[in-house]
Amino acid sequence: MAKEILITQEGLEDLKNELEYLKVEKRTEIAEKIKIARSFGDLSENSEYDEAKNDQAKLENRINEIEAILKHHKIIEETKSRSKIVNVGMRVKVLDVELDEENEYKIVGTAEADPMNGKVSDESPIGKALIGHKEGETVVAETPQGELEFKIVKIVKKK
Repeated sequence: MAKEILITQEGLEDLKNELEYLKVEKRTEIAEKIKIARSFGDLSENSEYDEAKNDQAKLENRINEIEAILKHHKIIEETKSRSKIVNVGMRVKVLDVELDEENEYKIVGTAEADPMNGKVSDESPIGKALIGHKEGETVVAETPQGELEFKIVKIVKKK
């Protein structure tokens, strides 16, 4: 049996929308690129054709990845009430002790992790460090860049 993939309801909807876009619009767009590139003649030295075929392979890989997530997903129940312990599906405001800088993270499953937009995976060093702790506690995350120390400022209610 495949491992369950944790995902929020919002993340699930985003993936369904992305899959629809990739299957309907993006496949058509890449098929057109391949058709145009073929018209240039000799395929053995046709960089446009090679690029379009690479785009097609990436697209199909992403479609397969999303379909696997949708097949093996488990919805993370996001709590609307104020919980006292950090868990998956919650937003957490933390203070980076070294930088004296506040950040807000949403703890999500790996399928919807997007660190650049504040969504950290429950399996990431920061996510693992925060889960199970309370407001006011200080945690240490073992990251590839070294240890990062965070003080949990607030567990934020669902917006």
